[in-house]
Amino acid sequence: MKRYDLTKKEDGWALTGQGAQRASLKADTKAEAIHKTQAFMADKVGSVRIHKENGRIQEERTYQRKNDPRSSKG
Repeated sequence: MKRYDLTKKEDGWALTGQGAQRASLKADTKAEAIHKTQAFMADKVGSVRIHKENGRIQEERTYQRKNDPRSSKG
């Protein structure tokens, strides 16, 4: 399962795949980035870690939902 991180950058928010140099998508606000991430992940299987502005992980989401491990919280 591929892992992505949604993090704050100097010019907004960016979704970057694990090991990738370039962002898969960018947005001005966190809310907009989350919305774009949902659309981006619609046909993919993976895990997205959403970070706070300070870099700490706020939450992790699994796409497609049916692929979420049963032992995870949430």
